[in-house]
Amino acid sequence: SARPCDVDYLQGYFNPNSVTTKRSFTAATGCVFFTGILCLLFSDSGLIKLNDLKAAKAFVDSAEVVIVGFLESEESRGFSEFLEASKQVESVPAAICSVNEVWVDYSISSDTIILFRKADNHQENLVISEAKKLETDGLVNFITINELRYITEYNQVTAVGLFNSDVKTHLVLFANRGSKDYTELKERLGALAPEFTGKLLFVLINGAVKSNFKSLNYFGLKSKDLPRVGIYDGDSDMKWLLPDGDISTERVREFCQSFLKGELKDMKQAGEEPKTEL
Repeated sequence: SARPCDVDYLQGYFNPNSVTTKRSFTAATGCVFFTGILCLLFSDSGLIKLNDLKAAKAFVDSAEVVIVGFLESEESRGFSEFLEASKQVESVPAAICSVNEVWVDYSISSDTIILFRKADNHQENLVISEAKKLETDGLVNFITINELRYITEYNQVTAVGLFNSDVKTHLVLFANRGSKDYTELKERLGALAPEFTGKLLFVLINGAVKSNFKSLNYFGLKSKDLPRVGIYDGDSDMKWLLPDGDISTERVREFCQSFLKGELKDMKQAGEEPKTEL
């Protein structure tokens, strides 16, 4: 369950009440290669078929986010919906696995759809027998809500996955889409994020979008102040800004390390108004 924290932050940044790589393969051979070595066969449905543990592990490790249908057969409940959902969410590679020996390694005892993501070393399980209703739209939501990446752009859909992650601390890049350094900063921090897997989630907030103004205001920022970098700690409901200046890999790394060492707790919080005597 969610920890209570600042209302503006929840409504502006996470807004939990607003739930809203194309796979490449060689058609001639019906194979796909991971790390240039492993060849995985496609099932009749067109989904990648994982026939052993080595194939499964290679597939799970092949992208930041993947989804696997651990289903007994193509006649299983949920298979057709899984197939259709995987076509609609092309950014997330999908596969099926019907080999029980592989299921054991992932602690699966019955048909289950699992989304694996690297950003917080998390696997989100959807046990088919526990689902009262199983529809394509519901599976699409399941995938997109949980599709957190090394740097996740905040929107009403990803907000739910961010809020539900076990990692409650966020390194937030505030930047205006369309600005000259937007893409460069996104790529720079996205490359840094794997160093802090399981410790911080890296989040990108587009400061040019009006619906994100509450998030900026929570940190004491306006769109004209961007780009800036901050840290929000959900466990303590505290937030800090990286001092103004170059947003370099080294500065952001040191900022994250300072938080992990507990050094930021003695620093002035972002957005704090100076107290005045009445």
